[in-house]
Amino acid sequence: MEKRRITQETFDAAVKENMEEFEMDPDEALREAVEQFVSQGVNLYCIVKAVPAVSGDDKQEEPTHEVLQVLNSLRTGKDSAGLKEVTADIKRFTELCSLGFAQRYLAAQKYAYPIILSYCKKSVEEQEAVLTTLFALAALTDGQPDLLDAEGQQFLLNVLKEHKADTSVMRAAICTVRHCCLKHEQNRQNLVKGGILPLLTGAITQHSGCAELIKEAAAGLRFMTFDDDVRVTFGNAHEHAKIIVLEHNGLKILVDAAKAHFDNTSVLSELCATLSRLAVRNEFCQDICDLGGLKLIMTLLANSYEKPELVRQVLSAIRAVAGNDDVKDAVVDSGGVELIVIAMNKHMNNSAVCEHGCACLSVLALRKPNNCKVIMEYGGVLAAVQAMKTHKDSVNVQKQACMVMRNLVGRMSELSKPILEMGAEDLITQALRTHQDCGDVGKAALRDLGCEVELRELWTGKHGSLTN
Repeated sequence: MEKRRITQETFDAAVKENMEEFEMDPDEALREAVEQFVSQGVNLYCIVKAVPAVSGDDKQEEPTHEVLQVLNSLRTGKDSAGLKEVTADIKRFTELCSLGFAQRYLAAQKYAYPIILSYCKKSVEEQEAVLTTLFALAALTDGQPDLLDAEGQQFLLNVLKEHKADTSVMRAAICTVRHCCLKHEQNRQNLVKGGILPLLTGAITQHSGCAELIKEAAAGLRFMTFDDDVRVTFGNAHEHAKIIVLEHNGLKILVDAAKAHFDNTSVLSELCATLSRLAVRNEFCQDICDLGGLKLIMTLLANSYEKPELVRQVLSAIRAVAGNDDVKDAVVDSGGVELIVIAMNKHMNNSAVCEHGCACLSVLALRKPNNCKVIMEYGGVLAAVQAMKTHKDSVNVQKQACMVMRNLVGRMSELSKPILEMGAEDLITQALRTHQDCGDVGKAALRDLGCEVELRELWTGKHGSLTN
């Protein structure tokens, strides 16, 4: 059941009452108000948990939160003050919004967006000013993509077009674009229609030596392929990925960028993550391989298996491109199975690495008996079994490990015995008891391993009541 919500005014009134009626000091009054509302089942995520204060020396002024004090100052100077006069206030507003979601939510409730956007539009001719205002817009829209309107979309597109030579401005603008596209399908579609994709790929090409901009632009492309807006039944994630690849040469641009920054772990991690989002068709997987992307990914895994975050992204990319059967063989032939198992064993306590490692082994084994033999030979099943033992509370690890075992025996039933001797049956049974989401894949794994399993027949196809 969803928790109750209150307004900032209600929370502030409770703090004030504690101070005036019960003579508590400010810290005690604040702590008491938080405990009171939490005990009543109130969600305080959007509430600024601080004592309002009077700004300056004006004791007649009503106490309010600092983010609103700064916003009021910006509102007052919106039509009269020049950008230089309000620069300090804009920077302070950015700092306050960056403190947490509650501060920027409160600012948005008091109409901060049109005020900040008006300063953004005033600043477009001056590099330092546009950077300052873009940082403020990025901070305000973080977690609040609904704020962006058509005027804001056009402003961001214009900045990316007019400041192509300025990597700092480009990064700030793309960061804002990312914030406005996370969990917001309509913003993604509108920006793609407005021409954001060639601006992002162009930034990577034009500034091939700027690692930070490449990271930001690659992340921007990746966000355009998300399907994370629960308000939309069908998004354009697949279509956007196709456009990036087919119309804007996205695969080659990303692979070339990876080759140029092979010593930069953070850049490579972002590029791998983006490539994995673009491997949505069989031919795209093959293209990544033909462009040298697979060789690069495998070399990266071999050289960087000490770094868990990079390993996770590399495994995600391998999992994506191995959707192509020919690429599966190329991964195995290049020693990929051994590298995956080494990475899993190295980072066995990292659930994300174990999840993606199992997912890779599962994909490589699918419809490929020879690959199954290699996975068995290099200890892939042992790694999956150990992952299940180590991460009993991780439903994703349990599901992916079950898939490994199921795919291994799908066309090689003779592998069932050695897998069962490793304790697979007990682990899968335990996963079924612990995680409801493991039901289908867990039961399928037990069935294909030759174990006894109860499979409910929900409908036989005969006439009559489904409840019989």
